[in-house]
Amino acid sequence: MRRLAALLPLLAAFSACTQAAQAEQAVAAPAAKVQSNDVGPRETAIFAGGCFWGVEAVFSHVKGVTSAVSGYSGGTRQTAQYDVVSGGDTGHAEAVRVTWDPKVVRYDQLLRIYFSVIADPTLLNRQGPDTGSQYRTALMPLNPEQARVAKAYVQQLGQAKLWSRPIVTRIEPYRGFFPAESHHQDFALRNPDHGYIVRWDAPKVAALKATYPALYKPGFTRN
Repeated sequence: MRRLAALLPLLAAFSACTQAAQAEQAVAAPAAKVQSNDVGPRETAIFAGGCFWGVEAVFSHVKGVTSAVSGYSGGTRQTAQYDVVSGGDTGHAEAVRVTWDPKVVRYDQLLRIYFSVIADPTLLNRQGPDTGSQYRTALMPLNPEQARVAKAYVQQLGQAKLWSRPIVTRIEPYRGFFPAESHHQDFALRNPDHGYIVRWDAPKVAALKATYPALYKPGFTRN
């Protein structure tokens, strides 16, 4: 994973998600015109938006989210290993499997958070400081309802022209999800002073709190 330990001195302790880049900016994405009909007692979806530490960190602070697991999606079980995915040719994206209570939050609201504070949907095969296809922005719907809502929202955002560049976020067929190694789980919670977390991910959580205070919760949803 093209990551440079020289981003900050603290990053030398853990070789991950490191390469100098410009700060990401939060965007006030509009509410979805097509709302999701989440009917189960629990719903689950897959979000890929760059380094999974930050994606997991943001969703772990959303009310109604009961689980946020970092992992790999898009490739095979045999290649779902950090060192292998780092090569960028497995088909995998670093992704997070999010489970939530539909009585508290909906899929379309999670999409709004994703596009507002987690990912820049105009960056192709890179996100924040990281480059490679494993850092692509992608949605992996798990059912026709999620696919319908995701497609409609991406189209809505494209028409809104919130970004100067076109949206390149992909809606991909679900090909399985494979949890990442244990040291990647709850990484932001366990390593709040890590250089990458301070530089890239803590601001995303702060943006969630500032932009969607009604959906923010101070506690971190542990795996």
